Amino acid sequence: MAGYPEFGFIDSDGIWAEIVTPPAARGERPALFLDRDGVVIEEAGYLHRAGDVSLIPGAADIIAEANRADVPVVIVTNQAGIGLRYYDWPQFAEVQDAIRRKLDLAGVRLSAVFACPFHADAHPPYRHDDHPCRKPNAGMLIKAARALSIDLPRSWLIGDRAIDVGAARNAGCEGAMHVRSGHGGREGERQGSLALASGDFRVLTGETIRDALRGLPLIAGARAP
Repeated sequence: MAGYPEFGFIDSDGIWAEIVTPPAARGERPALFLDRDGVVIEEAGYLHRAGDVSLIPGAADIIAEANRADVPVVIVTNQAGIGLRYYDWPQFAEVQDAIRRKLDLAGVRLSAVFACPFHADAHPPYRHDDHPCRKPNAGMLIKAARALSIDLPRSWLIGDRAIDVGAARNAGCEGAMHVRSGHGGREGERQGSLALASGDFRVLTGETIRDALRGLPLIAGARAP
């Protein structure tokens, strides 16, 4: 992919695909997928400055629970700001470094980060009417599953947009939690998320990621003897 060859995380599809923790050798495991802006960190509107990174209270706690349960934690984030030229991959990398440092200080770790720069209004080479990796499409989750031996039908996602919940459903996950932080309080986001529930796909709700600590099935099930 032309543009920023110094970032080895950009794969042949133009997606940031950073594997932080290699997959375990013991077979497939369910994963916890997290949207980034508005879920793990405060929504800042096309965030591109490391100094503006602020963890949402409770984010490190739920990641810690997943770490203790040996559940991979994967960020999957639409980053249209790159395609729209509001910022570039080096600035995205600086923001990711700031997030990593804050999580390190909290004693928690991510397993992987996937970011999609494609958008219908983006500049080439990121202009695409419906890229398979842009949520609500499932491409980033599928890439993560292949790279980390993730069992998608037992995996969960936490997001602030109906498109996040839609990506989890389209990937065949067990369920998703919609939170009101970030863009989650906008008109239609909660209703749109709940409308995606079905007999084989659960949708939970909360105010912020902290509410997942009350008993996200994935965490509770993984820690059970």
